[in-house]
Amino acid sequence: MSEALISRFLEAQAAELGAARNTLLAYGRDLKDFLTWCTRRGLDFDSAQRGDIEAYLGFCTDQGLSRATRARRLAAIRQLYRFTFEEGMRGDNPAIQIKGPGKTRALPKTLSEAEVSAMLEAVPAQGRTDADRLRNTALLEILYATGLRVSELVTLPVSAARGDPQVLLVRGKGDKERLVPLSRPARAALTRWLESRDATEEAAVAEGAKPSAYLFPSRAAAGHLTRQSFFLMLKALAVSAGIDPTKVTPHTLRHAFATHLLEHGADLRAIQTLLGHADLSTTEIYTHVVETRLRELVLTHHPLAEK
Repeated sequence: MSEALISRFLEAQAAELGAARNTLLAYGRDLKDFLTWCTRRGLDFDSAQRGDIEAYLGFCTDQGLSRATRARRLAAIRQLYRFTFEEGMRGDNPAIQIKGPGKTRALPKTLSEAEVSAMLEAVPAQGRTDADRLRNTALLEILYATGLRVSELVTLPVSAARGDPQVLLVRGKGDKERLVPLSRPARAALTRWLESRDATEEAAVAEGAKPSAYLFPSRAAAGHLTRQSFFLMLKALAVSAGIDPTKVTPHTLRHAFATHLLEHGADLRAIQTLLGHADLSTTEIYTHVVETRLRELVLTHHPLAEK
């Protein structure tokens, strides 16, 4: 029943809790790793006991897995056995009292305002064709204006962008919707991209193609621009802007959006809403980023810093 149990658990997470696809994939990978470990040792995955789970976590430690990975795997195991307990499949949750290794909460990497400005100045020339350049400009302007997750950005429906909107309706984690405002440069870039996109689509439809529901359509299997393609575009753009490409990812731009808002006096609750964070504690990490920057500023530039 082991494989079936994992599948049933993942289906319940998707249906009842609206878990995001990436979350479900991570749960599936972690639980299958635990299943493989149990199978190799002749253990019954479905009725594993606390000692079995603790032994598995010890194995993960011996494999050199990070604390964050071990904590995530334990979280998946806890959720699975809580599910079996609540569904009456077994009378206990063997993982409930196991203490995890905890996560090291590293400060998010971000970009300075000057670095983002350099990228925004360079992006209109980034791309092989005029259409690529218009699309890439719209992508970057929208990302920095809204702080969207990359998955939210590349899957935006074209319907959300019609009529020169001042805000975008975004469907985020857990299928939750939120409104994010667009800056004037982002709206202008979006308008130019839509004109190009629609002209290309009209020609394709005239030849028998089906219209796309996505703002950033692609020939990829998903039908929209992939996260990997956007990631590679950002790396090339960073080089063009004279920035170390290892510093630039879609997530660092999301962090830059939040950090720069906070530095300019935005309310933390407002930033939480814009980012789509369920818990304010997730957003509070940006206060530490600002504090670190201010501390570095004082130590670097204050006349008494070297005394």
